[in-house]
Amino acid sequence: MDTDLQPADNVTAIAERLALAILEHRLAPGTKMSEDDVGEIFGVSRTIVRAAFQRLSHDRLIDLRRNRGAFVAQPTVREALEVFEARALLEPRMARSAAERATRADIAFLRDHIGQEHAAIHARDFGRALYLSGQFHVELVRIADQDTIASFIRQLVSRSSLVIALYWQRRHALCESDAHHTLIDAMARGDGALAEKVMTAHLADLLASLDLRRRTSGTMSLKDALS
Repeated sequence: MDTDLQPADNVTAIAERLALAILEHRLAPGTKMSEDDVGEIFGVSRTIVRAAFQRLSHDRLIDLRRNRGAFVAQPTVREALEVFEARALLEPRMARSAAERATRADIAFLRDHIGQEHAAIHARDFGRALYLSGQFHVELVRIADQDTIASFIRQLVSRSSLVIALYWQRRHALCESDAHHTLIDAMARGDGALAEKVMTAHLADLLASLDLRRRTSGTMSLKDALS
């Protein structure tokens, strides 16, 4: 960590590094994060780490438990269903808006983004691929120019990453879905109705890929996850 950073910069940088480790599934749901350990890894005080934890708690990526510490959030089955129900209500319409507003530059950006997803899959970095897949949906909100729901969608996508880390049973079948390609093709043609239809089916497929009867587990050490 750059010691020339101001405290607020340190808080932001640490929160972002921790968030990325969570969203790339290097830190699994339920992992305990010690203030002392994180402070030692980044070379900062517990006060800085505590402030970073507060930001992550606000974004619902970690749970702060009195007298027990900080843990990567573990959405329940009910929460998982609520997250995907909310996404199903919001994102199909958002996809229509994105298709109606997308520029050539937007389409080129999204095609490059998918290229990064496939590169991560080829490298068997499935956590990175899933993170990029989630960010694809965040980029659609930007293109749709839906400021009112943008932060809500970002939180839902982040929450979905935690749900997938716990309940997804098709981790090695990432390349099976061509939904993102189909969405881009619809957007390139300005076909909002098709984009809305494809997004609806895509989210239903994501929900169907979950096994809500059991949770998966496994994580790296804090030091390895944050290196």
